[in-house]
Amino acid sequence: MAYRLNTYLPFYKRNLNVALPIVFTQLGGAIVQLVDTLMVGQLGTVPLASISFASSVFIIGFIFSIGILMGLTPLVGMAYVQHHRARTTELFQNSLTLATLSALFTCGLLYGTTYLMPYMGQDKAVVECAIPYFHSLTLSLVPFLYFFAIKQFMEGMGNTWVAMVITIVSNVINIILNYALIFGKWGFPELGVLGAGVSTLISRLIMPILFVVAMRMRNVWWDYFRAFRWRLFSRKRLWELVKVGAPIAAHMLLEVLAFALSAIMVGWLGATPQAGHQIAQNMSHLTYMIVLGIGSATTVRVSHQIGVRDLRAARMAGNASMHLCLVYNAIAGTLLIVFRHEIAGAFSSDPAVIDIGGQLLIMAGIFQVSDGLQTVGAGVLRGLTDVRIVMVYAFIAYLCINLPCSYLLGFVFGLGAVGVWGGFIFGLSIAALLFHFRRRKMFRRLEQSGRYLIV
Repeated sequence: MAYRLNTYLPFYKRNLNVALPIVFTQLGGAIVQLVDTLMVGQLGTVPLASISFASSVFIIGFIFSIGILMGLTPLVGMAYVQHHRARTTELFQNSLTLATLSALFTCGLLYGTTYLMPYMGQDKAVVECAIPYFHSLTLSLVPFLYFFAIKQFMEGMGNTWVAMVITIVSNVINIILNYALIFGKWGFPELGVLGAGVSTLISRLIMPILFVVAMRMRNVWWDYFRAFRWRLFSRKRLWELVKVGAPIAAHMLLEVLAFALSAIMVGWLGATPQAGHQIAQNMSHLTYMIVLGIGSATTVRVSHQIGVRDLRAARMAGNASMHLCLVYNAIAGTLLIVFRHEIAGAFSSDPAVIDIGGQLLIMAGIFQVSDGLQTVGAGVLRGLTDVRIVMVYAFIAYLCINLPCSYLLGFVFGLGAVGVWGGFIFGLSIAALLFHFRRRKMFRRLEQSGRYLIV
């Protein structure tokens, strides 16, 4: 399909209209994590390394839990544009059941992981500092999953603004409490690293409450709650959500697992490289949140167009998101490389940490474009509910290519933390290519089916 700017302009506008609130929502969480790191970094290298370690372990359970709920968005998107109100309500109600089951399972698993932390090859001081913070993060997962289920439901209907406002309010509360509880300001106890965890817990408790209040203010949203009935609890709908959500969770989990295991590898090198890793991870996470928002919006846009059987519009919506991410990630990668020392210096005053952090930011800058393209490619495939093959491709890219390359470059070739991060250049590039060819194949298959509008 030849590129014509005037043809794509409406798609850029529509995609951004859906994407921007999601981007701000995603950025909100990343900014809070960034503030956590900046504030805890003032306490020293060991506290900074401890939140890096705790976050790297927690993120595995966190991503699994939210990933399994992400199947709700394309399913609701298709049902909503087809005006199947009863089906939309059933999906919403059963997603809250799934959130409950996911919270119970994941929190139990995460608490059990606490007993394994001393055996993960980390400094003893880092582990002792990390565990209380980790417990607070684990508890915060329960209210967050209820918020996330409602958020995915609303996004499926094309409303992304309410979640953005709630996230901003929650983040402001989190940052204020961070300052008060980490440093013991305004009469609050000085809790250090634990203060960052308690702040996260309190702010996440508020999020689902605010969402319910917001929905109560609009009858068109509250009617979905009022339509809840015991008979709508359905194993069939739960299984439908799991069938789409589990492969999405597996894909996200495999990518995050690669980052988490790389953090553990870097931890083998000592607290200083791990602190540098935390700086680079925070910045790459921050830039990733924007493309993740665009990818999530792409899922909504593609699912809506597929729901009304407009294949051409679905394809162009996906292409438009690819163009947006290509431009954004090229700029973001350049900025990370050019300002690497200034960025690292904002997190730590330790020259050794600044040096290693700057080197890792170069690696993060290099893989920006690949990371953006693979994220949006996955978003298109989710909109088509073609999620199982994405999981397989993610396994190949992250576990079979990324991690072995990280280990070989870092420890066999002796490049240390830089080598560990170098593995992501290979893994993310392979993922981007695999998702690209799968996306083209799926659109050709749908076109040949004769059930969609293609002109």
